[in-house]
Amino acid sequence: MNTLLLILKALAVLIGASMLGNWFLAELRSARRKALPWHTAYMSPPGILIIIIVILFPILVWFLHR
Repeated sequence: MNTLLLILKALAVLIGASMLGNWFLAELRSARRKALPWHTAYMSPPGILIIIIVILFPILVWFLHR
């Protein structure tokens, strides 16, 4: 039962990451079609979420393990 719960948790994280990635790619394609600057997609909601996750999550993990 513990293993099943662990697999479900991992699956939920993977599905969420996939949805966020697809959302970001849609924003990136939209910005390219409109000939906007390259950084436009990073200032959209999915881009900001990705930046927060990439920068703040490792800092939070480091702080909690310290």
